[in-house]
Amino acid sequence: MQFPENREMMRTRVSRVERTTDNFVTVTVQGPELAHFEFLGRDQCVRVFFARPGQESLTLPEYDGEGWFPQYKQMPDDVRPYVRNYTMRRFDPDTLELDIEFVAHGDQGPASAWALSACEGDELGLFPECIYYLPPTEADWHLLVGDESAVPALLAILEQAPEDLRAQVYLEVPSPADVRPVRAPEGTQVHWLPRQDPHATPGRLALSTVQSSALPKGRPYCWVAGENGLPTGLRRTLVREHGVPKEDITFVGYWREGVAAIG
Repeated sequence: MQFPENREMMRTRVSRVERTTDNFVTVTVQGPELAHFEFLGRDQCVRVFFARPGQESLTLPEYDGEGWFPQYKQMPDDVRPYVRNYTMRRFDPDTLELDIEFVAHGDQGPASAWALSACEGDELGLFPECIYYLPPTEADWHLLVGDESAVPALLAILEQAPEDLRAQVYLEVPSPADVRPVRAPEGTQVHWLPRQDPHATPGRLALSTVQSSALPKGRPYCWVAGENGLPTGLRRTLVREHGVPKEDITFVGYWREGVAAIG
């Protein structure tokens, strides 16, 4: 992981909301405090803080240069905001605009519910986090795999990739209506994997598809993220069946089915 050197709590406001596909919504936020934002690119994520239903305003925890979580846990229930981790899709330092793409799965999660009801002027707190995508220069090709929770990160990686990137990319999404054009280097093959079963656990289709696929020869760098079963399961396959060194695999469990987030 790589963290920005400059990290501070930032308060922004929604400037627009766009329904990207049937199951994705993009929220654009803007604010003068973003002038201090250190953009690392790739799959950089941010903590997002948003008010709970019934709260009249957004109260952010303080960052003391070392952490914010202890102070967050001590906040009274009636003022403590929700907090989630999301990958940025875009940051424009000239307009001080930042895009975050949410999976719009109804009211099953507070972040999705917030994004679906977000309006211009709504407050959103941000705290800069790390990037996970740190490929070695010696890699011959990349294997990039994710379910819908990792689609924004994978698209951001591809849009910023060098033109000579060779990669196999697997993007699992809830439905065929979520398949969209991808701006990617010529040597990249993008495989969209829309689920047919609405009750299937996200990530299982991507896992079985890659496990049964013939992989290119040479040394790969592997980046796998999504529901915990996908990155842990695919890492096991890559190490045991393909002999990929563990240090050449970045695997990130964004969430775990049936387990609530921290706040």
